[in-house]
Amino acid sequence: MLMIRLQRVGRIHEPTFRVVLVDSKRGPKSGQFLEVLGNHDTRKAKNNSHMETERIKFWISKGAQLSDTMKNLLITKKIITGKKVNALPKKRPIKKEVTSPEKTS
Repeated sequence: MLMIRLQRVGRIHEPTFRVVLVDSKRGPKSGQFLEVLGNHDTRKAKNNSHMETERIKFWISKGAQLSDTMKNLLITKKIITGKKVNALPKKRPIKKEVTSPEKTS
């Protein structure tokens, strides 16, 4: 399955990201992407990202999936429509200790 995700590039403490099309089985640091679809810089102004919207829409129509962060970014840029997704890791609920009821005889 193909995915459109962000790949971190740049120096230490200066993150910039590439928007890449990659096989979902490949890790983000493997560098084995199929196509570069743009770039995104989180440290600069909001308009400091370049994305090839036609190619992104083309790959989505072919069945490529979006990562959660990428989906939220495309919704913010108004390239696609929809609701944003919570991209933060899910917290596990605190489990309470189960005490067995005592037998009264």
